[in-house]
Amino acid sequence: MSRIIRVGSRESKLAVIQSELVIEAIRACDPSIQIELVTMKTTGDKILDRTLDKVGGKGLFVKELDRALLAGEVDLTVHSMKDLPAQLHPDLPLAAVSGRETPYDVLVLPEGCTQWDQTKPVGCASARRTVQLHALYPHIDIKPVRGNIQTRLRKLDSGEYGALVLAQAGLHRLGLDDRIHRVFTPEELIPSACQGVLAVQTRKGFDTACLKGFHDADAWDCAMAERAFIRALDGGCSSPVAAFAQLTNADTMRLTGLYVSEDRKYSARETITCPREQAQARAAQLAQQMKGSKHG
Repeated sequence: MSRIIRVGSRESKLAVIQSELVIEAIRACDPSIQIELVTMKTTGDKILDRTLDKVGGKGLFVKELDRALLAGEVDLTVHSMKDLPAQLHPDLPLAAVSGRETPYDVLVLPEGCTQWDQTKPVGCASARRTVQLHALYPHIDIKPVRGNIQTRLRKLDSGEYGALVLAQAGLHRLGLDDRIHRVFTPEELIPSACQGVLAVQTRKGFDTACLKGFHDADAWDCAMAERAFIRALDGGCSSPVAAFAQLTNADTMRLTGLYVSEDRKYSARETITCPREQAQARAAQLAQQMKGSKHG
């Protein structure tokens, strides 16, 4: 009998597209495998009237998927890696990550507009983006916005906002590159840790050989360094911390970290370059140094 693999996904259009990228890679590796896509609405998708930090953080996007994995209802789950909490369930390891899509943040204007109306609020649900946007544009008003990308775009186009700040990767995967007004450089807005990377989770002991063609070792090392920085600061979605790693060559990594104190009165941005194999340890060390410098 052919093997059957059930892939769990959030039910949004973007989540399904991302899961299909994993499914295509599995089929390319072993065409005999039968794949079933199982979609579900997570708590994070249901609660749209409050920002995530008010209702439990990033884990709300994975709780139902984790439960389905542990119960054996699905065999793999696919996530935007930036949505994964810093601490994962010990029985649900990461099995693979994708190559990194463009990781930057972008400014999106109402459809048909070419000039940014800065008298209207900017839609932004991320503390990380909010802090950095206020540094760039101290005069603008920033208002929370929740929902999937299409929902946010509808709110923008209806006149509720003058602009949105979104991840370029999600717009690209949805074929909405034409909505991008400008791309922020990492010097302007440090991206969210692991932005642009897809992560596949599974149960401990599951045979992951089918994912060997999907997994990207470079993206893995960068993502693990970024997660080490965030984890060292105990950074959740309510914490305006950020980390962005890039390989400068095969053996060397550059990582930029952002630390902002809980009261938002102190911030620091630092960049290190280190050997690739030391990146996780050095990223965690940098985070502790930046946090400690507040009290120095």
